[in-house]
Amino acid sequence: MKPDWDKLMKNWNKSKRFATGLIADVDCTSDTGKPLCDRMGVKGFPSIKWGDPSALEDYEGGRSYDELKKFAFANVKPLCGPSTLDLCDEEKKQEIIALQALPAEELSANIEEKQSALKETESNFEASVKKLQEQYEQLQKDKEAKVAEIKASGLGLMLKVQAAANKASEKKDEL
Repeated sequence: MKPDWDKLMKNWNKSKRFATGLIADVDCTSDTGKPLCDRMGVKGFPSIKWGDPSALEDYEGGRSYDELKKFAFANVKPLCGPSTLDLCDEEKKQEIIALQALPAEELSANIEEKQSALKETESNFEASVKKLQEQYEQLQKDKEAKVAEIKASGLGLMLKVQAAANKASEKKDEL
């Protein structure tokens, strides 16, 4: 993916489209990049984020050059927001205006509530995945034990007897 991303970044940033949005990369393992990646919620590599820098979204599309380019042309552009109200539909404008009218403390509390809900959702998901993993491992052990039990109960010998009987039957048929 890296060569395709580098090609997209190079072609985008040397074109007129650069004026409408930035395509860049950050080394999340470096001392300078790690704080930014932590703040943006980067959890794995490679990660692609897009949108308003204050509220980046995870990119879930294809990773080839053509897929990345198609997405960039459709989505990397100025978006509706407090500083670009002219790009918003009437409903979104009213929502932004209402949020701007909130006292800073209330807005911060609302943000904290939503972020807490996101963390709780993620935590619940991880706990459920852990339980599923434990259940899977137990099922795997149970299956392996049952297979071993069945094989130890004479299956191998039965198969040998059957094969020998079939071979004997084939020899009789040849005569």
